[in-house]
Amino acid sequence: MLLSRTLVLKAEPAGNLHSLDELFALADAMEQEAANRYTELADDMRRQNKPDLAAVFSQLAVEERSHADSVARWSQSRLGKAPDPALVRWDGPRTFDLETETEIRTSRLMTPYRALSMAVRNEERAFAFWSYVAAFAQDPEIKKAAEAMAGEELRHVATLRKERRRAYHREHDKVQPARDTITQGQVDAGALERRLAAQLTDLQRGLTGAPAERAGELLRETTAMSAEAAGFGRFAAGLQQGDAQTVGEALADAYLEGAEGARDPEHLESMQFLAQRAIARLAWLRSLT
Repeated sequence: MLLSRTLVLKAEPAGNLHSLDELFALADAMEQEAANRYTELADDMRRQNKPDLAAVFSQLAVEERSHADSVARWSQSRLGKAPDPALVRWDGPRTFDLETETEIRTSRLMTPYRALSMAVRNEERAFAFWSYVAAFAQDPEIKKAAEAMAGEELRHVATLRKERRRAYHREHDKVQPARDTITQGQVDAGALERRLAAQLTDLQRGLTGAPAERAGELLRETTAMSAEAAGFGRFAAGLQQGDAQTVGEALADAYLEGAEGARDPEHLESMQFLAQRAIARLAWLRSLT
């Protein structure tokens, strides 16, 4: 998992964590903030008579409160006490920036798919945040805990991406059969990974310092994944003309679908490992570009 180095965030953490007490307090505050934000949006969608969106945000709020409960249990098991809000010295990343939240509340084009897409980005930001904390932690125990938090956020991303994919198919079920009949001009996941590797090579040339190092790590990871994914999947050849994020997004979804449809343990493990790395890669890609 790509957790070893710094990440270019829109807003870097305001400091380092110096104890597990602080880490659990901040993690709890982030989960509670997300739960409260989703609850507010669910209430707002009900007032606007948008029951499908209200249901999505209500479920997201339930999930975030479940995550907060997990943090509280972890704190209790490690420290013998619940997270202490008084120890939060600086804020984690917001669930939504003001522009996104305004769009959710006012856009007539908002759908469950788009709402879940925004939730996916939120979890990706949380992953990036905890990865950053882990990279700069002085204490090995804090580093290990922050890496565990980052891994947990990746699992949340995978879950939300599955829900988002289901929402997409529900919204596009009328056109999906026609798309499935397309059999000409297709490539496999290995070819798409090689295309992404070429794009990462170009990206790395335009960067310096830590971002260039990160792009180099992504390039090496993608080169390895191109061999592992050879022969898997069918994608429209035209997808190779998309940008790096578009290609990375398609690959992450394909590996998740592959894991869902796996019939034997070996294939399942392979798909899960590819999906985990592809999701992490996509979070880094968004930060670098």
